[in-house]
Amino acid sequence: MSQPVTFEVSDAVATITIRRPEKLNALDPTVVRELSAAVTALVERGDVRAAILTGEGKAFVAGADITAMQALSTAEAKRFADAGHALGALIESAPFPFIAAVNGFALGGGCELALACDFIYASDKAKLGQPEVKLGVIPGFGGTQRLARRVGVGRARELCYTGDIITAEQALAMGLVNAVFPAEELMAKAHATAKKIAEQGPLAIASAKRVILRGEGMSLASANELEAQAFAQLFGTEDQREGMKAFVEKRAPRFTGK
Repeated sequence: MSQPVTFEVSDAVATITIRRPEKLNALDPTVVRELSAAVTALVERGDVRAAILTGEGKAFVAGADITAMQALSTAEAKRFADAGHALGALIESAPFPFIAAVNGFALGGGCELALACDFIYASDKAKLGQPEVKLGVIPGFGGTQRLARRVGVGRARELCYTGDIITAEQALAMGLVNAVFPAEELMAKAHATAKKIAEQGPLAIASAKRVILRGEGMSLASANELEAQAFAQLFGTEDQREGMKAFVEKRAPRFTGK
């Protein structure tokens, strides 16, 4: 049996690929576990500065594996949901950004997986949605919460209540995805952005990611204080000194993550 999840790293950019095309990359406990292991391994490497998450074939992730899910007990369903939430938290807490490169179907758990990433690039062939109500359940991997934070409560309610599947252009119009590209250009565009991110100060990127995430649940005053503290702390790093020195000297900075 081939590995359901693989990753590679080149020039500080990691690419994680879900490889279960015969099942449209549907999520089951094994795939969720392998994705969590891949993210953990990339964080532990210490040399990754940006990551891309995508799927093999015509789907990003078409959803959870219904065949595997239909017989779950209440307790088993809770464990599966907990594993999905833990995966989302791993992606969000990673010190580098994740770009979801949505090449095709991103439905249910697939949409939720993309929402856990820092932002989403979509192919013009992509379809997104949270159709769980059509199965008599609701999103279980964070969809009700991350979707509302991404597109607003009204849009999230509409998508979660109707189960509608939308096009990439519709997703772009509501702010669910950041950009839409021709299918053949998607990965090149994602890699170009990941490479640009990887060239910036890694401590600054990690700090910005952390402050944006934590600030979402705070009052504006508290979030601004969090930002000010993080800004000040970066002035104790070698990267800050190198970045500003390089700017004055009109050369490219050589960041070391220290």
